Amino acid sequence: MASDFIYLDHNSTTPVDPLVLETMLPFFTQTYGNAASRTHAQGWAAAQAIDTARAQTAALINAEPQEIIFTSGATEALNLAIQGVFERYATKGKHIITVATEHKAVLDTCKALEKRGAEITVLPVNREGLIELNELEQALRNDTLLVVVMAANNETGTMQPISEIAARVHARGSLLLCDATQAAGKTAIDVNDWGVDLLCLSAHKFYGPKGVGALFVRRKNPRVSLDPILHGGGHERGLRSGTLNVPGIAGLGKAAELAAANWWEYAMHTSSLRTRLEHRVTELPQTFINGSVKNRLPNTSSLTFLGIQADKLMAKLPQIGIAAGSACTSAHPEPSHVLRAMGLSESEAYATIRLSWGKNNTIEETDWVIERLLHTIPTLR
Repeated sequence: MASDFIYLDHNSTTPVDPLVLETMLPFFTQTYGNAASRTHAQGWAAAQAIDTARAQTAALINAEPQEIIFTSGATEALNLAIQGVFERYATKGKHIITVATEHKAVLDTCKALEKRGAEITVLPVNREGLIELNELEQALRNDTLLVVVMAANNETGTMQPISEIAARVHARGSLLLCDATQAAGKTAIDVNDWGVDLLCLSAHKFYGPKGVGALFVRRKNPRVSLDPILHGGGHERGLRSGTLNVPGIAGLGKAAELAAANWWEYAMHTSSLRTRLEHRVTELPQTFINGSVKNRLPNTSSLTFLGIQADKLMAKLPQIGIAAGSACTSAHPEPSHVLRAMGLSESEAYATIRLSWGKNNTIEETDWVIERLLHTIPTLR
């Protein structure tokens, strides 16, 4: 084994790429100006770094730089988008549609808006984790403001048909928000081909720093408007007040540049490792893959081993970094809401682990994990 610890939890977070760190470091101690300071060289240099990162981030998703709003991450971006649309378009209606397998940052925000009068429709998914397009069409109403659908699920990797969803949403005059947090850096993203009106991402999912993300807000066809949820200073076109995190944003920009250049190589590498493991491990009896095998992220595998408990399996394998579900909900002992929405029983959900490979994982590491799983799982049954 190459190291004492093998990290297979890249959907939770990724290590900062050395080139990203190199880009960030000068903005802590050398070019430390406030990007809003327009009267001296330090402020100008910081502002230039922001402009560069905005262009790099936009290029990753084929957007215009002016359509990128920097945030503290995808959770804030989702809150800004959902709450901002709800407030700005309140005269049209109060109806929002989302999906049962969305991240808690979406579901909890929608639940909070219900207290402010929002009407929320939560679409079910099939066993593969995909929505039925006819059910979406039936749920759309004349007063539907917004539809929120993630591009790729963080637990199973299942990818929704975003462009097909967009066509149906726009036919009814509604807006589409896409949570691309897990998709960014792992697959090609084109906001125009996809037809989305709003889209969010987070740097730490593709080898950038934690605590920084972005929201794409379409400027034309249609021009999308939002009410801000933070006030004070008018930064980011008045949508996100607060002193800009220059080192973090510079890191996000560099990570986006690297992701745009390397996503295909990343996809081929991680999918080969995942296939290698799944081919061997699914030979175990009462073992199955969750989500769509055809439409999913290249690096993600959700595996259920009937007759075991995932927490006991992970306790037996402290040398391997794997997850039982989303890192954002791991503090709560309830079974995964994603797996339950896909039709798994409570015991099946508790018997499930998620493995998510990264660009630095190797065949040697994967083979070692395979052997440990093949050895350990029978002992727990």
